[in-house]
Amino acid sequence: MDGIWLARPDAAGEPVAVKDLLDTAGLTTTYGSALFADHVPVADAETVRLLLAGGYAVAGKTNLHEFAYGISSQNPHYGTVPNPVVPGRLAGGSSGGSAAAIASGEVELAVGTDSAGSIRIPATWCGCVGFKPSHGLVSAEGCFPLAPTYDVVGPMASSVEGCERLMRTLAPGFEPVELASLEELEVGVAWLDRAEPLVREPVAAAAALFPRRREIELPLGPANRADFMREAADVHRALFSGNEELYGDNVRGKIEACLRVTDGEAAAAERERAEYRERVLDAVGGLDLVVTPTVPFVAPPADVDELEIRAGAISLTYPFSALGWPALALPCGVAEQGLPASVQLAAPTGADARVLASGRLLASALPRLERPELSL
Repeated sequence: MDGIWLARPDAAGEPVAVKDLLDTAGLTTTYGSALFADHVPVADAETVRLLLAGGYAVAGKTNLHEFAYGISSQNPHYGTVPNPVVPGRLAGGSSGGSAAAIASGEVELAVGTDSAGSIRIPATWCGCVGFKPSHGLVSAEGCFPLAPTYDVVGPMASSVEGCERLMRTLAPGFEPVELASLEELEVGVAWLDRAEPLVREPVAAAAALFPRRREIELPLGPANRADFMREAADVHRALFSGNEELYGDNVRGKIEACLRVTDGEAAAAERERAEYRERVLDAVGGLDLVVTPTVPFVAPPADVDELEIRAGAISLTYPFSALGWPALALPCGVAEQGLPASVQLAAPTGADARVLASGRLLASALPRLERPELSL
């Protein structure tokens, strides 16, 4: 089995690839784990039910990082997800299969999940669009959890409009909004200096398309992530015991570290997260939108050690997960060797429609760049 598979190509309705973290009745759902290799749910996840009720079809399931706990989609049980845009590079994770299915042209729409960047990182490295909604806006019922107060289910697509269409189905009551122009928005630009130079350049060019912009000092996410780790430990505590050897090496070590988190460490992290929310609100003030790079560097080689790149890869996506804010990853050009670069648009909780509308306008304003021949 390779990194992408489509199990229902003949299903009726517009096809949507679904991350194999979401239950699909009658269709194997592995959660990327050997423990669930033969798991066939009897009921659909709520998001899958909504898709089917909305006239979409489950094209099939997409591979992922084991239990969604990683950013590379290097899966020892089901294979590393290939990057169709830049062969020999990582597709990203944990929703790597969903991004790769779009990038390969198999589908135009997909569903992923994001707890620290798991939609936005693969969208960046595969050159597609990925949207992390406000926490709680889209139901996570029937989705295997990673860290529940961080987890979100969200759309991925070949265009911002595709994400908006899926949001109307995934979040009943959601309606896209229209903006007359980018000039309507007062924008804060941050973290450009944290991106590698050839990523920074197209992101800065995209940010420059907002007439009313200014640079802001935006704090990065809390360094203490023991609250996230405690939540992951609680998810896996019973399952891990006695099944340690069925976890891949990469994820096993993470779970072992999570299980060592103390009550005091978790409580301190929760306090820091609450303080971080206040600090960011103070920094943003009355701005309509925050614009940053999505990932500081381009897709690494497919054989890289995920633990060596994890901290850097999530450094600009994790903050908006900690905040619970909506955040959009939008392709904005090419960096070195023709690899995709991505700009991230975010706003306070509940501003999902504004973020997507801003992305739609920005996408139409960006130059149509042909990707040069890759030098791999």
